[in-house]
Amino acid sequence: MTDLDYNPHKPIDLANRRRRLAFRAWHRGIKELDLIFGNFIEANFDSLSEEDCAWFETLFEEQDHDILGWVTDGENIPEKFTGPMMTRLQALDFMTLKAK
Repeated sequence: MTDLDYNPHKPIDLANRRRRLAFRAWHRGIKELDLIFGNFIEANFDSLSEEDCAWFETLFEEQDHDILGWVTDGENIPEKFTGPMMTRLQALDFMTLKAK
């Protein structure tokens, strides 16, 4: 494989998409989101659908402090992020006290 063959935008299968999402979840930049997202993705890893992955990939493009406020305070959440997945995140019932 040469540098010319590399394409970061090529489609990937669901298993690899989940693995990439898990890595990104544990490496957000602020520890609070690492813990929230990392634990959530691990707890739901096998059940994440293509749509779930797309939702998180879009969410992960937002600013960390905005996301943290949406999850913990539940205020001013953009419409594209409201719904069942945000409600599940806000429950924080998947949390364990471990960090990676």
